[in-house]
Parts: sequence; structure tokens; C-alpha cells
Amino acid sequence: MKRSGTADLPLHYGAVPPWLAERMARLGLAITEAIITEFGKAEVLRRLSDPFWFQSLGAVMGMDWHSSGITTSVMGALKKSVNPLSKELGIYICGGKGKHSRQTPAELLAIGEKTGLDGHYLARCSRLSAKVDNTAIQDGFQLYLHSFIVSDEGQWAVVQQGMETNGSSARRYHWHSPAITSFTDEPHTAICGGNAGIILNMTDHQAAPARQTMLQMADEPPENLIIETRRLLLPGHHEVKAKDVDLKRLGSVLWLAHEKRPTDFEELLLLEGVGPRTLQSLALVSEVIYGTPSRFKDPARFSFAHGGKDGHPFPVPQTVYDDTINILQTAVQKAKIGQSDKQHAIRSLSEIARQHEQDFVPDHTRFDELIEKERKDSWKYQGRTVFGKEEPPKGATQLPLF
Repeated sequence: MKRSGTADLPLHYGAVPPWLAERMARLGLAITEAIITEFGKAEVLRRLSDPFWFQSLGAVMGMDWHSSGITTSVMGALKKSVNPLSKELGIYICGGKGKHSRQTPAELLAIGEKTGLDGHYLARCSRLSAKVDNTAIQDGFQLYLHSFIVSDEGQWAVVQQGMETNGSSARRYHWHSPAITSFTDEPHTAICGGNAGIILNMTDHQAAPARQTMLQMADEPPENLIIETRRLLLPGHHEVKAKDVDLKRLGSVLWLAHEKRPTDFEELLLLEGVGPRTLQSLALVSEVIYGTPSRFKDPARFSFAHGGKDGHPFPVPQTVYDDTINILQTAVQKAKIGQSDKQHAIRSLSEIARQHEQDFVPDHTRFDELIEKERKDSWKYQGRTVFGKEEPPKGATQLPLF
């Protein structure tokens, strides 16, 4: 088993409002179906095990791009929307936050009865992954969320999160099953981020002599895990700053959406009627579905699809969000019956933007102007945050969206 990454996140409190939670569930399901249709269910598990992709997914779904709340909210939204279709999709999501995490073994046993998988083995893997991150590696974080995602083919992933003892930050751990060889040696191949000082890590290769001594003293071996890891260390500031974003990549998306027109590209004719603002969101959603792992190093960029519930970088544009969901859902449903033209058109959005990156020169001075314009226009798209709806300027008239 390799643990594929860790992420350090500042703590954010508060619940996701119903108007956003419902949209997150719908968009999460549409993205999951699109990935399964295009790449297969194993790819869903691989991506969930990537901390950068996971953070980007949360940002494109309208969560605060750098906060710990992404973990709970994204996994909750996916469990709510995916599990009713688990038999069709071949993906099952177990566990969750607090008391729900403790129900994971029972849920896996039930899945085993439905699918023929070894539920006892899966439950053991669930317990081991939690034990390693909570006990074998004592880094100052106590687990409070554990999500176990398994396919009907037997592959699985774990997304779990711990809270720092002093409550100032959270850490997320990702696991992926296909590369399993041992539970006992060398957990980290790379860790990037702030040094937290000396920790107890019984899965480190240099701890082998200590483990051997423990074997001699105990009837059972310590439960440890091989992991290949990356750490995503996110800043404490709430707002999205230019330094948080790859401006070359974001700029090429904006160029495609606002300076070009869909009719300029033969591949995009099927998206006729989609305005520039919705095209901007679709291009970023397209990259979440089709992008390669190297393109998720700046999760903040994906918050420019649907903003954030706290208003950073701008309020969630509800009409744009709904249009994005509807277009993606339609494309997925048509692809299921062999009509994949619209899905190909959505894929071409990220491809065209990626091609343009080579020659695009970003203007760093316009970043703050971009955010200010999004906030100024937010009322046109029924912009909303946890604090309320955006109101139009006095005397303003609602304009057509397209």
C-alpha cells in the first residue's frame, strides 16, 4: 500500500449552507460519472488519493480553496450523491466524520455481501490505515474523519483527516491500494512543507531496528504502512492571492472564455449558447476531469470556477454553477448512449487552454482587477455566500447572462 500524500490545512469552522451543499453533490456526481465514463472507476480512486487533485476538486465545487472544511464537505457530498448509484457506478463510499467514521467496518462488511468482495479484509485495511496515521505515526494530529472508498473490483482509497492537538490546523492523509507490498517500512518518499520538529514515526525505514525489538517483545507485529507521500502545505490567509495561482494557466482559461468565442473553434460548436462566464467555469471543470496530475499544484486556481462560500475569491455564482452542472450532466447522459460529441467538446476546453499556455504571457498587475470584476458582477449571476445574497447596485437592471 502506498500512502499517496498528505496535506496541511488551516482549520475552518461552520457548516456548508444547503444551497451550496445540494450543488456540490450534483456537480461531484457529474464529475465522478464523467471520469468513470472516460477513464474507468479505478481512475476515480487514483485521483481521490492525490491531495492536489482533491483540493482542486473542492475548490471547483465552491469550497474555500485552502481550508480543512474541503475534506468533510467534499466527501460528504460524494457519499450523498454517489452511494445511491453505487451498483451502477461500481463505487462505494464509507465512513465520514466522527461517529460515521466508526461505522466504516460495518459498511464494508455489507458491501462485501452485495459484491462478493472480502469485507473482512477491507475492514482490516480501513482499521490499519487509521492506526498508522493515528498511532504508528505520532505527528501531533488526531484523526476525526475517515472515509474509505472502494470499487466493486476491490481497489480502494482512503481520505482521512486529523486535527492538531492545539486545534490550529488539520492534516489530511490519502491512501491508494494498487501498489500494496507491505505494511511495515518506509512511509515517506518526499515531504514538502514546514518542519514540525521531532515526531515518532515507526514506519520510517530507520525505525526497522526498533520494530524488530518490538517484535521480540510482543506476540503481534506493529501495524505500519509503506507510503509514497507528498505534502500540500496551504497558507493561513483566507483570500486568494496572485502568488497562490499559476497565472499562466489561469490566464489561458480566461483568454479562452472571454477573449475568444466558442464559435471560433469547430470542437466547441456543440456548446453554442454558453456564455463567457459559464465557459470559464466549464474550462476549469474540464481540467479537473481530464487534467494530468502535474496540473493540480495550485488548487486556488480552481476557485475561479465557482468562487467560495465565504466570498473568496468571490461569491458563488449560483446561475453559472447550475449551468455548469446541467451541461456536464447532459454530456454524461448522452455519452452513456453513445452520443459523446458534447463530452468531447467539454474535453476540448482544457486542451485548447493548455495549448495556448505555451505562448501566453500573464499580466500580473491585473490579478486584483480580475477578482474585483468578479465581485462587482456577482449579483448578475445570483452571487451568494454564507453571509447572504449579493445585491445589485442601486438603479442597476438585471442583464441577460449570455
